[in-house]
Amino acid sequence: MSVSTFLQKDSYISNTGRGLIAGFVGGLAGTAVKTLIEQFLPVRKIEQRSAQIKIVDDLSTKITGSPVSSENEALAEQLVNIPMGGSLGAAYGYGKKERYGLKPMDGVIFGATTWATTHETSLPILGLEPKPTDVPIRMQLNELFAHVAFGITTEVVRHYIDKQMREQA
Repeated sequence: MSVSTFLQKDSYISNTGRGLIAGFVGGLAGTAVKTLIEQFLPVRKIEQRSAQIKIVDDLSTKITGSPVSSENEALAEQLVNIPMGGSLGAAYGYGKKERYGLKPMDGVIFGATTWATTHETSLPILGLEPKPTDVPIRMQLNELFAHVAFGITTEVVRHYIDKQMREQA
């Protein structure tokens, strides 16, 4: 069975495959948009290292015995952001595998929920980011905006790719 035949059938498995693929690509696009926004809107204090850098730094220290060099921090941060965004997008696409049509509000909810479950809860609990009460409200709003843009972009791209795959079926 070829991939095109697999994706053309209207079954649970083909809907799931299309949803995962479209969501993954949407999540990658959303990550790119979020990263771009964060270049212009500050989401943390200048001296504060991101949670992604802390994770990669710890991993690098355990594997190589030395932390990530400062000139490689931007790349290291994306080594966490890209797979995380793609994975979140794939999960989102899976959840929408049988829901057709563009629903930007779903993207808003997806992005805001991602922000709330990472930057407002789990990352501070893990000690990777300061508590929300210690972060200036402006930076929290910038982070929320970047995540909402991530969610909307994920939804738009997911919808477009899913629609293209269905029309080719």
